[in-house]
Amino acid sequence: MSFNLKNSHGKKQKNSFQLPQSILIFTPLFKNNSVNMKISYNWLKQFIKTDWTSEQTSELLTDLGLEVEIVEKYQSVKGGLEGVVVGHVLTCEKHPDADRLKVTTLDIGLENPIQVVCGASNVAAGQKVPVATIGTILYDKEGGEFTIKKGKIRGQESHGMICAEDELGLGTGHEGIMVLDEALKPGTPAADVFKIANDEVFEIGLTPNRADAMSHFGTARDLRAGMLQRGVNVELITPSVSNFRVDMRTLKIDVSVEEPALAPRYCGVTISGITVEESPTWLKDRLKAIGLTPKNNIVDVTNYVLHELGQPLHAFDAAKINGKVIVKTLPEGTKFVTLDDVERTLHKEDLMICDEKGPLCIAGVFGGKKSGVSDGTTSIFLESAYFDAVSVRKTAKRHQLNTDASFRFERGIDPTITEYALKRAALLIQEVAGGKITSDVIEVYPKKVEDFSVLLNFSHVSKIIGQEIPKDTIKKILVSLDIKVNSVSDSGLGLTIPAYRVDVQREIDVIEEILRVYGYNNIEFSKKFNATVSNSPRTEDYKVQNVIASQLNSQGFHEMMANSLTTAAYTKLSAVLKEEHNVTMLNPLSSDLSTMRQSLLFSGLEAISYNINRRNSDLKLFEFGKTYHKYLSGYEEHKHLTLFISGNRNKESWTNPQKTTDFFLLKGYVTGVLNRLGIEKISNTPSQSDIFSEGTAKVYNNEVLVEIGVIKKSILKHFGIKQDVFYADFNWDLILKIITGKIKYTEIPKYPEVRRDLALLIDEKTTYESIYNLAKQTEKALLKDVNLFDVYEGKNLPEGKKSYALSFTIQDNTKTLTDGQIDKIMTKLQQTFETELGASLR
Repeated sequence: MSFNLKNSHGKKQKNSFQLPQSILIFTPLFKNNSVNMKISYNWLKQFIKTDWTSEQTSELLTDLGLEVEIVEKYQSVKGGLEGVVVGHVLTCEKHPDADRLKVTTLDIGLENPIQVVCGASNVAAGQKVPVATIGTILYDKEGGEFTIKKGKIRGQESHGMICAEDELGLGTGHEGIMVLDEALKPGTPAADVFKIANDEVFEIGLTPNRADAMSHFGTARDLRAGMLQRGVNVELITPSVSNFRVDMRTLKIDVSVEEPALAPRYCGVTISGITVEESPTWLKDRLKAIGLTPKNNIVDVTNYVLHELGQPLHAFDAAKINGKVIVKTLPEGTKFVTLDDVERTLHKEDLMICDEKGPLCIAGVFGGKKSGVSDGTTSIFLESAYFDAVSVRKTAKRHQLNTDASFRFERGIDPTITEYALKRAALLIQEVAGGKITSDVIEVYPKKVEDFSVLLNFSHVSKIIGQEIPKDTIKKILVSLDIKVNSVSDSGLGLTIPAYRVDVQREIDVIEEILRVYGYNNIEFSKKFNATVSNSPRTEDYKVQNVIASQLNSQGFHEMMANSLTTAAYTKLSAVLKEEHNVTMLNPLSSDLSTMRQSLLFSGLEAISYNINRRNSDLKLFEFGKTYHKYLSGYEEHKHLTLFISGNRNKESWTNPQKTTDFFLLKGYVTGVLNRLGIEKISNTPSQSDIFSEGTAKVYNNEVLVEIGVIKKSILKHFGIKQDVFYADFNWDLILKIITGKIKYTEIPKYPEVRRDLALLIDEKTTYESIYNLAKQTEKALLKDVNLFDVYEGKNLPEGKKSYALSFTIQDNTKTLTDGQIDKIMTKLQQTFETELGASLR
């Protein structure tokens, strides 16, 4: 298959090309910063009385930052029973050519009756029945649709269909047709008879910082502010709880909060004499519209209030609570079975709701199996609390639980509505499940969660927005957002931000609130055209990076981008990496993403392993990336360019014999990069890194510029890689420093350099480093460089031996060397290697 793609630096390729087998496909860790939330328009209108269309409302919500991605129609019965009407069976006779069929005539409110052939055994004259007329679309259990058409059944015309309840989506019964109330008038739409709910649902891409808008009430609050700014005066209507009262004090359950920092506010109340059953239709329709599956009337009410007000609630079976409710942490390793029948091992920091015998619920995250509401429950303890956001987030991540409750607690809910939401839910439970309130509201709230104070400077508003907004308009916007104006001066305002606005704690946050309500589209653009010409150097990082990336692309490399977050365990694979130098996350997503990487090697090996496991083993990869380190002096980050090659050099072909990649191929690519950058005067030294089984380093002015080598088998084994991997690591910061410095000229040496080679048979434990150091010590004056250009281990060599091919560069800056001088130096080197290392010439 062909694709029109962009290359690794954003330039569009001119032609379509075949996707090569070695290209890497990575799944990003974070697909999007927004989360989807569904808002029912009918539900929203309970808070704001408006005749706006859904298009108008969605446009305003989007302008306010609550981006409406789609508006979907919801019908409590799929298709809304459009085309289905009430029919009166006038006659019902046996089909002349079929024993099980009947021919009926029906009055469906038209001028003339229609004839319908029906196979139901219970159809009879005089009945009122639902009739699907010609053209009506009905849906089966799997959602497949079929259209009612005019036809003949065994020679008799049929102009519709008399329906059973499962055919209409009103139930599961198929014993016979539905028989309706005799008082119904023929031709009445079935949607009116069955009160089919029709709604429009906004799917909002909500940014995680907007915890205040994660409910219908929160969305309505923003909508009101936007409508007021556009001159539409509307009132925000909140559900009344004035009817809440204690019927009798017969079931009091005390509450003890042992961890007030983790549960700053906790409320509860008991309700007795309830009947757990299916919820009424209106409640089920509300939940279904936003994608929730109704459970029972008690659970449905808690979900309803959660999505209505944004306050998570939990109902416990009061009969299963032993003694009082205790909010505390439990010892490490405590076992607990949650509602999904999974036994979980608790962490010592997990906040739990317990009774005097053990845990009942993971606070703010998930309920327990033993204390949940069941069909036999007759009394409940209803909980409404404000839990610490960080504590809930850590617990949810530890147990890999993502619930509607934890989702809101993690982002910060409104601490002021805890008791209000409890009373709202209690009244709804009485409405749908009966029962009586049998205790006062128990509340533990030792320290009130305070609002925030912010000073707003008018000049800062104008500077940030780029346009002066009238001061009265600013004050009206802030008041519409429940932000109190405490003091007013010519220069600014003293404000109190409500505690539920956890995302508004600085002046710049307040300015953003003003701007989004005022309307980004209302900010005028200057007609003045300004242009600036910057003198950017040719050696800017991104320019140099593009040059090298293009070169590597042309040589068959693919650019990869890996996550900067990794696991701390990788530091154990190399002594060069120190655990104490790890930059760790305070609140990691998981243990595998808990640390900033100290090396680009391991993320590259992850990609290589991923590809090899998918039969893509011939790889050439490169990555520009940063490493992160913590030292006593502070934090540091360094930029690198890494190259990886592994597998075969070329694709399998009958014209080209297969040849595997090797050290010298990678060394050639590295040399090409350095030549392209114009970096010369580089010396070679043995690599000091323990990640290589064989490696060399290129040094510039005593600083390591790039290390090249073969990755150790022990490291490759950790990633399940069985083939050789060759790796080069460039110090990109040093490269930029070199190429941006002043150009220095040195005189070309007048006298030639001489190269001599030696092929040495040495012990397999002897390293290139030891040979290099010994050579430099033996001839300090005239030996300019030592280079290893071939290594051989295998057959035709004595056991325990290997062969090194070395080149020695010799030069005298004052005169031309004679053959005698050169031979003397080489003889001295050879004798030293034989004496010190036991080497011999091959």
